[in-house]
Amino acid sequence: MPPVVRFAPSPTGFLHIGGVHTALFNWLFAHHEDGEFRLRIENTDTSREVAETVEQIQESLLWLGLDWDREVTFQLDRMEHCRKEAERLVAEGTAYEDEGAIRMRMPDEGVTAWDDLIRGRIEYPNEKLEDVVVVRADGRPTYNFASPVEDRLDSITHVLRGEDHISNTPKQIRILEALGAPPPEYGHLANILGEDGKKLSKRHGAISVEEFRRDGYLPGALVNFLALLGWSYDDKTTIMSRDELIERFTLERVGASPATFDYAKLDWLNGVYLRALSPEEYADTLLAYLREQGFEWDEGLVRAAAVLVQDKIAKLGDFPDFAGFLFGDVEVDVALLDGSASVLAEAEQELESLEPYTAETIEAGLRGLADRLELKPRAAFVPIRVAVTGSKVSPGLFESLELLGREKSVERIRNAKAAAA
Repeated sequence: MPPVVRFAPSPTGFLHIGGVHTALFNWLFAHHEDGEFRLRIENTDTSREVAETVEQIQESLLWLGLDWDREVTFQLDRMEHCRKEAERLVAEGTAYEDEGAIRMRMPDEGVTAWDDLIRGRIEYPNEKLEDVVVVRADGRPTYNFASPVEDRLDSITHVLRGEDHISNTPKQIRILEALGAPPPEYGHLANILGEDGKKLSKRHGAISVEEFRRDGYLPGALVNFLALLGWSYDDKTTIMSRDELIERFTLERVGASPATFDYAKLDWLNGVYLRALSPEEYADTLLAYLREQGFEWDEGLVRAAAVLVQDKIAKLGDFPDFAGFLFGDVEVDVALLDGSASVLAEAEQELESLEPYTAETIEAGLRGLADRLELKPRAAFVPIRVAVTGSKVSPGLFESLELLGREKSVERIRNAKAAAA
């Protein structure tokens, strides 16, 4: 029978990249096995439910291409069913009332065991299992009860989740047994760590899908990167399309050791994906990103600049800092212009007289200027670049000067010359 899996986030904040990692492995497994991937929102705690967060979770998954089968389900809609199941257990004697709450009786001897899909055989001593509260005194079912009840309702066959849920699994197995339902197969994914060996958190950098999207990562690159955290196809293949990941993904190659989130590797991988786009696709993608982030820059100029930056930036979010000088005023650090007033004066005159004003004529003119001043090209070009772009690092100088136009280029050089004098 094809597997049925689920991703069940709690709507208490933006979707964490660790949660996305879990969702991705469930999604890949389901698609590889021609099964179903379902989305469940575990909103048992109504005081923390935020409608905006529920929407954000769904938007983030869809942006990454992790679509789900059937309608999204909400735990809140199944609370009454959970309460009735708890009352049935009380009537059968496997649960009891305790100060208004309902507790499930747990065995005191032996072990509760399962063959974990990732970690192998796990045995949990029953003497460590307390009688679990399944319904609180206020009538709300607990996570450890609602989750397995819903797994039963949804005919979930495999539960792939983070290793922090290992201690919940024996409780949920016992609850399902009391309900007369066979437990699903469980697999517990290793944590994702920062480079300091601690669990990935805000101190390491971006951690929510929203942040990675805002920083300008491509969804395909992020999915490719996350798939390689704790899983590998072989010891050399890194770049894989979505279809290739689906075809190659198996639980047998998922490791039990924590994976390290390497931001530098993600930047490199995202750069590979960006450079693989055709110039037109890249410009379209860049424009869409800038619009999404609120930049209403001239489309023609963005497209012209896109050609200059495609091979130079690792993520779309680098574009405003790298090429923003084309779209607004710049601030120049005078310290970077020390001793360059004469170079800037020569550059001002050279650019004013060029005809036509193109990258080719600009390059010829400025190289001639360097020769006349008996300077190496780099020594001559750096102050010009700083004056025009505000930085020592920018797209190609000659192409940048052409895109900026003669009037603005000369004006900026003139202002920088005055500041450097």
